[in-house]
Amino acid sequence: MNKFLRSFTFRLTLWYTFIFCLSSLIAFAVFYFLIDSELQRRTDHALRNQVEEIGRIYQLHGLDSAVSIARLQAEAAGEKRAFFRMFYRTGVVFASANLDRWNRVVMNRVALKALFSGKSVFLETQHLDGGNTCNRIRVIYKRLGREVVLQWGVSLDQEQALLETFRKVFFGVMVPLFACALAVGAFMARRAMSGVDRIGRTARRISEHDLDSRVPVGRRGDEIDELAITFNQMLDRIQSLVSNIRCMTDNIAHDLRSPITRIRGMAEVTLARSSKMGPGREQEVLDDFVQMAADIIEECDRLLDMIATMLAISRTESGIDQLERRPVDLAAMVEQACELFRPVAEDGSINLSLDLGSAGCIVNGDIRMLQRMVANLLDNALKYTPPGGKVVISLDGSAKGDPQDMQDMVVLTISDTGCGIEGRHLPHIFERFYRGDQSRGTAGSGLGLSLAQAVARAHGGRIEVESEAGRGTTFKVLIPKA
Repeated sequence: MNKFLRSFTFRLTLWYTFIFCLSSLIAFAVFYFLIDSELQRRTDHALRNQVEEIGRIYQLHGLDSAVSIARLQAEAAGEKRAFFRMFYRTGVVFASANLDRWNRVVMNRVALKALFSGKSVFLETQHLDGGNTCNRIRVIYKRLGREVVLQWGVSLDQEQALLETFRKVFFGVMVPLFACALAVGAFMARRAMSGVDRIGRTARRISEHDLDSRVPVGRRGDEIDELAITFNQMLDRIQSLVSNIRCMTDNIAHDLRSPITRIRGMAEVTLARSSKMGPGREQEVLDDFVQMAADIIEECDRLLDMIATMLAISRTESGIDQLERRPVDLAAMVEQACELFRPVAEDGSINLSLDLGSAGCIVNGDIRMLQRMVANLLDNALKYTPPGGKVVISLDGSAKGDPQDMQDMVVLTISDTGCGIEGRHLPHIFERFYRGDQSRGTAGSGLGLSLAQAVARAHGGRIEVESEAGRGTTFKVLIPKA
């Protein structure tokens, strides 16, 4: 019960019921005021007609006729319904109806003053005390002659009864309506929160290591469905990251095992040889230990480079390391990279050519990361191109990107005539530690292309690849133009 009372469904139900009741009360107050105003307007209109008729008779036939007509009309209305009094300016009453029920009605001095100041009629509401007599009466004053004043009043019992009936009917209806509002509010709250409950149940299943669970998406297309879609997209992203982490962990364990095994093997071999050497061969033992230390340092450098590359990929993809963006002349940077790798190409008898194309190859980016991306791609091209082959680098600063945004792009193309990549390997070459059949015999960790793709995406671009086994590979790097 405590959990239910603290729930958002319960609070939403209370809010709905409160707003419904408040709206009903406001509507009741408005209608009550309108009905009361309309009844008073009609009563005032009838009173004005009544005294105007008596006033005309007074003007035409004199005071006695006016008194007779007033008494007849009061009797016709009923002693409990209407009364009249005629008095002089001094307040002396000289004619009236039966005042047994109206003896508490007073003569308002303010009304007399207003009438003798030029006002035609004066209206007021008086409240009478006591027993079952009427509580409110509507009184009108009219000046008939120079010194004669007519006071006519009617009971508002009928109007009061109508308003009382309206109040009873309203509050009588409000009780079942309040119960209905609670039921409807609870139904609407439960229906509105059903999507949140679905998300909550899915989240609980996921917390129990069921990452394959997804929130069912309804067909209404409302905010809850949009939330479910977003939640499912987040789960897909999380599952992809977890899968990548698991895959990367397995790959790290596999790739770390080989250099560590080599280090251990070199140490065991060196120790075994030194134990078999006799006296006088200390220099040979020392030379073996020196060689072992050099080999261990080389293997450790490979390990450190692999770990640093993995960290660079992870930080770049997650956005932890903020790029130091500034205008970078990609043409000048590529030209420097070619000059740096030209001796490697010459040693391998590979023809390395550069085509800078048109000007305007300025991008906003981190020059260190861009240099590393170009170096990885160029190193791969030279590594897998046989002697006598060719590597061509070109730049195009006038290309267009996605047809939807038509953003200007700078396209860096690196083509080689190497061994190429089989079609079944192409979808996986940017995965960490993935190496195709042709690359298994060459040095490397399988992280170069992963880092290059991460750098391109961090700059808002991408890398595309086309390859044919035995004929070469072409990498295209597309980066938004500054």
